[in-house]
Amino acid sequence: MIKFVGSFETVAALPRTTFPEYAFVGRSNVGKSSLINAVLGEKVARTSNTPGRTQALNLFNVDDRMMIVDLPGYGYARVARTDALRWLQRLEEYLLTRRALRRLFILIDSRIGARDSDLDLMDFCDAHAIPYQIIYTKRDKRVRETDQVEIRHTDHGAMVPEILNTSAEKKIGLETVRAALGLK
Repeated sequence: MIKFVGSFETVAALPRTTFPEYAFVGRSNVGKSSLINAVLGEKVARTSNTPGRTQALNLFNVDDRMMIVDLPGYGYARVARTDALRWLQRLEEYLLTRRALRRLFILIDSRIGARDSDLDLMDFCDAHAIPYQIIYTKRDKRVRETDQVEIRHTDHGAMVPEILNTSAEKKIGLETVRAALGLK
């Protein structure tokens, strides 16, 4: 059973739980909420065609065993610079202080590849020993960019070696994400 715990504006407002947390983050419009819904098999995360719609820390309790955290996107959304900076500071605070965090899933749109903002987040996680795993989304779509940065786990100390390939729309790779979460 999946329960929406709440939408929180600050890290301090997040409830303290005994459950491990798995957080999903990526550039705006990467398909984060859609992937969460597909992996969980329920429409629990709010989706939108408008980049930057997720603006709070959204927490979901999965079977009283774990928490899924839908973090606000970064990079593309057309928001005020002050809002974007505030979101970035909140993300850093979450990553540095949330002891229940077991893994951060960094989602990258497979059509365009990793951008500087993705690589900066990976470097931040490496520097602070925050375990993360790369998930390419929209693998059912045609690649638009030909000069994509190759990501190798050997270059990133905190990165889980296996890079996952998914499509929420075509249900590709969902089992591998479920396995990474310990879900059947």
